Amino acid sequence: MSATRSCSEGLKLFTRNPANPILTTEALPYPAYGIFNPAATMLGGETILLARVEDMRGLSHLALCRSKDGVTGWEIDAAPALEPDPVKYPEEQWGIEDPRITWLAEREEYAVVYITYSRRGPQVSLATTKDFKTFDRWGSIIPPEHKDPALFSKRFRGRLAMLHRPVTEGQESNMWISFSADLGHWGDHRLLIEARPGPWWDAYRVGVCPPPLETTEGWLVLYHGVRRSQTGTKLFHLGLALLDLEDPRRVIRRGEEWVFGAQAPYEREGNVRDVVFPCGWIHDAATGKLRLYYGASATSICLAEADMKEVLSYVLSCPQPV
Repeated sequence: MSATRSCSEGLKLFTRNPANPILTTEALPYPAYGIFNPAATMLGGETILLARVEDMRGLSHLALCRSKDGVTGWEIDAAPALEPDPVKYPEEQWGIEDPRITWLAEREEYAVVYITYSRRGPQVSLATTKDFKTFDRWGSIIPPEHKDPALFSKRFRGRLAMLHRPVTEGQESNMWISFSADLGHWGDHRLLIEARPGPWWDAYRVGVCPPPLETTEGWLVLYHGVRRSQTGTKLFHLGLALLDLEDPRRVIRRGEEWVFGAQAPYEREGNVRDVVFPCGWIHDAATGKLRLYYGASATSICLAEADMKEVLSYVLSCPQPV
């Protein structure tokens, strides 16, 4: 398959919902600067979004949003679902951000990994919940500086796995994978997907977006890539990769072209221009539809949809990494 053809097909995978943006700060029961970067799951037949909300101070908390159809009629709790508690958790001094939700069947509960931010830098924290009404906070599970955490839904040879991105000042940032027996202590850290050197769209930074999605062909990974322009501007795009079902340390496919980026006006204008950033997706096995929830310009929440068969067909056509 030629690069031109695969690029064209990749750009057609995700279709923006005509109702976009589906959530703005006007829907919140209190003033806020932006609502964006939502985690997503299903609970009791409803779509659940755990959205990052930046308040008028510049600090973030997580708000719970519910909808019967996942597009309209959103209900948002009057109080934040998770808000910073720097007395008990000093790492939350400057807020909590960018959650990802994974259902852990063995525990019969949802695990939420998110970024806690303080003067020590960003780090990965964890909370578990059964109903999104009460949360059991585990505190920090990976120290600074780390971002972009996402858990797998299954164990591999008895161990849980998580993707994350260490931050190295002045160097490119890459995606890593780590393992844990108990969800709280992580080790066996390994480099997984590197930023590509040169002029590539993902040459400066790569990090996972929603949690890896189990498919018949492998673990589907949607990640963001960042390139710095000659003027220093950070250019954000999304790409696809596929990990081995039994051994997620093995990347079996990686797209060369980006498949989604800021194009619509609500993605190009806002608090942080030209950024699309998803933290959650939902696959409906009955219909084959894949719903991708993303933050647009750190201002609002939007929805894009794809057909899972088409996504898998595309990613299987991508090269096998050397």
